[in-house]
Amino acid sequence: MTLIVAPCTDHAAWDAEVNRLDGHPQQLWGWGQTKADHGWSTDRLLLNRDGGTVACAQVLIRRLPVPFRALVYIPRGPVCRAEDAREVLEVLADYARRAYACTVLSIEPDGDAESDFDGAVRAAGFRPTKNTILIPRTLILDLSRSEDELLADMSKKHRQYIRKSGREDLEFREVTREELPGCLDVYRETAERAGFGIHEDRYYLDIFDNLGDASPVYAAFQGSTVVAFLWLSASGSTAFELYGGMTEEGERLRANYALKWLAIQAMKERGVRRYDFNGLLNDGVSKFKMGWAKHENLLMGTWDKPLSPLYPAYATAMPLARRGLSLARGAVGSLRTKALPSLRTNALPALRTKALPALRTKALPALRTKALPALKAKAASLRGGRAQDPARRD
Repeated sequence: MTLIVAPCTDHAAWDAEVNRLDGHPQQLWGWGQTKADHGWSTDRLLLNRDGGTVACAQVLIRRLPVPFRALVYIPRGPVCRAEDAREVLEVLADYARRAYACTVLSIEPDGDAESDFDGAVRAAGFRPTKNTILIPRTLILDLSRSEDELLADMSKKHRQYIRKSGREDLEFREVTREELPGCLDVYRETAERAGFGIHEDRYYLDIFDNLGDASPVYAAFQGSTVVAFLWLSASGSTAFELYGGMTEEGERLRANYALKWLAIQAMKERGVRRYDFNGLLNDGVSKFKMGWAKHENLLMGTWDKPLSPLYPAYATAMPLARRGLSLARGAVGSLRTKALPSLRTNALPALRTKALPALRTKALPALRTKALPALKAKAASLRGGRAQDPARRD
């Protein structure tokens, strides 16, 4: 029987299906709601057969400049079994073409490269693309293993630093909403040091509010001050790192080691089976991540289904547009973290303590005692001249 596409508008029912099918947290309702609050449109589609749900796909739609119409993107989805994937993808591509008049359907399945799911994606007419959003090279811990097994798989240095930072005068715990601004202050500081752009605070607060219990944040506190934080999202099966950062003091205390171990333990206790570190590059952060296990994971990456003759032009233009957006976000971040604080701490105090007093004590008195009398005398002289020359017309 043919798969039937049925839009879902029930928050609880949607998340229940995502978790039943072992879906990724980026397929949870709250993630889509956050994207809808910040420039995307969101549809949630159930694919049903014989009265039961076979697959689900949270679809993000972004309008593009003329002539490209729209990008349709399914982050870490669709959620389905490998044996159903080809049919699911063919039905979704046909639905996207009709419903969204889009140039491309982009997917980033939560499956391993060269798996059965990989073969189904190829068979459905999708092609790999380098226009990735989520990094396919990552590290995923199997949380069904014991804590002793997880510790044994780490580097010796990581085990030492977990113990060392755990002995420091730090408190490691989950963060309340009222404490989030302290974490975001640390994130801005981290972004400034590392030179990457970040969103405005409202975006992160919306993630916390929209995902609720599915987006725990953990932090290391020195007294009441956050020195390191780690922000996750979590479905029933998978935990996914979103953001993290630490102060220079947190770095000195190696706070991120005990903090990440706390997060891993919390997810394991919650019943989550997979802990995804969200990408590996060739940088210092990735080197830190790679010390947590002796393996790496390679996911399928990003795949495109061209749905318009304009796709080749889109595929060329998209990397340039994303690079420009990244530069713009970095510039805005620099404005927030450097220019505006400098304005508040330097220019505005100087204006209050020097320029305004000088204006009150020198410029305004001079204006009253010299400039205004001279202006009045000049005006009187002009009026007298007009009275003596009745033929003059201004």
